[in-house]
Amino acid sequence: MTTPTQVAEKIRPNSTQNPEAVNDFFRQMAELETERESAKEAGLPALERLAKVAERDTGQSETVRLFLLGLYNGYRFPFSLVKLRLLDKSLFDDCLLVLTLDARVTAQEIHIYFNNGGDLFERWARMAGGAQ
Repeated sequence: MTTPTQVAEKIRPNSTQNPEAVNDFFRQMAELETERESAKEAGLPALERLAKVAERDTGQSETVRLFLLGLYNGYRFPFSLVKLRLLDKSLFDDCLLVLTLDARVTAQEIHIYFNNGGDLFERWARMAGGAQ
């Protein structure tokens, strides 16, 4: 008769039988968590700055609004990355920080970072002419 331990040893992946592989896995997980925390630390203030710019009525604010709407709903508001070339350096850098926040932290959708974020982004959508 086969014991439960023998069954477990047969189905257990070889990598979990190797302590170095397990340690490597946990090291990679810790690195990812550090990356997520850094992205959040830099990305949240950048998102706040961009939201203030999106409220204005300039060419750069329109680009920022469209960028944020693209993160909000990329199918409804497709955003061409070429438009980022229209931004000055600080706004461009903030967009990259927010993109990193959205891509790496993935804790919540971009509009959830704001109180009444759904209403805010829908107002920006109306400013941008609705769905594009």
